[in-house]
Amino acid sequence: MIKYSKGYKYQLQDDYIINLSELSGVVREGVSVAGPFLALYPAGALVIHQGYAWDGCSGPTVDTKNNMRGGLVHDALFQLMRQGVLTIAFFPIANRIFHRILREDGMSRFRAWLYYRGVKTRFAKQSALPKNKKKIYKAP
Repeated sequence: MIKYSKGYKYQLQDDYIINLSELSGVVREGVSVAGPFLALYPAGALVIHQGYAWDGCSGPTVDTKNNMRGGLVHDALFQLMRQGVLTIAFFPIANRIFHRILREDGMSRFRAWLYYRGVKTRFAKQSALPKNKKKIYKAP
């Protein structure tokens, strides 16, 4: 028997590390939160490991070079909220990080604002709640 999840479009081919000062101090000093695909360290370093799968930006969007990194980090932060590593109080922080990365990666101010408006909705917040973890399917 195998177990699998649905809903992923992309898979990271190298580790990606980003320092998110907004998350500094979330994890107690000397403690790290690490799993097979994500790690978060006290100084705010988020490590997304090779093999991590994500679905790009959701909604009526088109995946482009200037939204891929933002979508990756946003999805990772939402997963950490679903897992209870970050509380739902980090929802607005994750959205601001997403917006900042979009702008850093060259997205126009107007388009980045539209994406930001999209992730601020109540519907988007639901996807960060622990009750909305990806369903695990079994076969055969």
